[in-house]
This record gives sequence, structure tokens and C-alpha cells, in this order.
Amino acid sequence: MDRSLRVPPRHGSEEGVLSSAAHHLRLYFLLLRAQARSQAVYRLSFALDAVGSAFITLSEFAAFVLVLPRFGTLSGWTLGDVALLYGLAELAFVLMDLLFGGFDAPNLSQHVRSGSFNTFLLRPAPLRLQVFGSDFALRRVMRVFLAAGILAYGVAASGAVWTPEAALLLTGSVLGMVAFFGGLFVIGGTLTFWTVESVEAMNVLTYGGRTLISYPMDIYGQFLRKTFTYLIPAAFLSYFPVLHVLGRPLPDGLPLLAAYLSPLVGPLMLAAAFAFWRLGVRHYGGTGT
Repeated sequence: MDRSLRVPPRHGSEEGVLSSAAHHLRLYFLLLRAQARSQAVYRLSFALDAVGSAFITLSEFAAFVLVLPRFGTLSGWTLGDVALLYGLAELAFVLMDLLFGGFDAPNLSQHVRSGSFNTFLLRPAPLRLQVFGSDFALRRVMRVFLAAGILAYGVAASGAVWTPEAALLLTGSVLGMVAFFGGLFVIGGTLTFWTVESVEAMNVLTYGGRTLISYPMDIYGQFLRKTFTYLIPAAFLSYFPVLHVLGRPLPDGLPLLAAYLSPLVGPLMLAAAFAFWRLGVRHYGGTGT
């Protein structure tokens, strides 16, 4: 075995903990490098795949850019305002997809169905780290740059007053969304331990949720707004922070504190998801393949 992949001895000291963390981080990047190198072998195929992936984001936003000027605003939101909201949600979701792609139900379902998930369990490396490094789609990097460009346009074109506090607020919003949707990916992937096949209903919460928070919540009906505010707290992730940055009041008389809860809501979802993951791993029995 390559010495670089050996698990270092465990120590109770702080130095031992740091050494173990550094080893796991190095192993993670080795897995990502292997993924990236394998995808870059066929350069033309990779380039076409990357362009096709970026076209998804470009076509969605371009359609909106072409339609919105005919109506002037969308429920009082200008093109710059919507670009800020859309770019924020798209950037966070694509970053999440890069990090948590291994937990996405179709990917994990394939490992469970084929029996290759058993290989993860036998390797002398943390299970979650292996899953994190099992699907790094380099083609999505194009979407990261495109989403960042849309967000930059929104920052420049919106009527917001930009301060270090506003920048910090939106940074926390991105991190909260990455953790929140990453948690949904983990839950969807864990369900495949019982169902084997991916649960399509999870797409309503993941991809459907991303689409929903990409636009102002006040364009939706009351039932949908209430559901994704108080039952599924998606509105806290980007809508409320952007409202505050734009100087608009929060709905339903909510206090200003609600705009700052994204960095709390996201990690809570992720922590609950990994608790469910541990339960699923304990009950995983394989598929007999």
C-alpha cells in the first residue's frame, strides 16, 4: 500500500488529532485529483460536457433576462435584484454539488445496487471521506464561474448599499445553503440503503428547492411561501438575507435576526442528515451483489 494512504496512528494529544486531520485532508485531495485526471483524459468529451453543463445555468438566466424587460419588474424586483438572488442560489448549489456529489441519490444508489459500497466499508479510510471523494464532476466548475458572474452582475446592478456587513451576510448565506442542500443530498443518498433505487421525491426538495429560492418568494402563493418558510426553512437561506441587503422589510413582521440565520439553519440540517446517515450505515446489509 502507498505510504501516503496509510492511516496514521491515533493519539490522544492535540498533535495527533491535527496529524490525523491533515492525513484525511490529503487523502481527500488525492481522491479528487484521481477523479479530475480520469475525467480529463478525453479532452474533447470533457470540454463538451463542461459547456453543456454551463448551458443549463446560462439558458435559465438568459430566458429570464429576455422576458423580464417586457414587464419592467417582477413583483417590484428589478433584473439586478433577481440576478443577485439567482446568482447567490446558483453559486451555492453548484458548490454543494461539487462537494456532495458522491452523496447524491443516483450516485450512491449505483454503489449500493452494484455492491461497490461494500468496498468503501472495507477500506482503511473514513467512510464519509470516501463518499465525498467518489464523485467530483470537474465539468461543474464552469457553472461555478458562470454563477459567480451572474452574482457579480447582481451586486453591481442591484440598488443595494454594499458594506462589509452585507458581504459577510451573503457569504454566510452561501455557506448555509451549501450545508442545507448538502444535508438533503445526504438524506436522499441514505434512503437508498433501504430502497436501493433513488427516491425521486427528494428531487422536489433538492433541485426543486434550488429553483424556488432562485426567485423572489413573494411571487408564489401564500401556501407555498408559508411551507418554504416555516415548514421547510428555505426562505432563511437566501431570500431573507437578500431582502435585508436590498433594504426591504422581512415578511410577516419577522425580526431582523431572521436574515442572519442561514449559517445556523444550514449546519443544523447537515448535522441531522449525518445523524440519519449513521443510522443508515448501521442498518446497511448490502444487496447480495
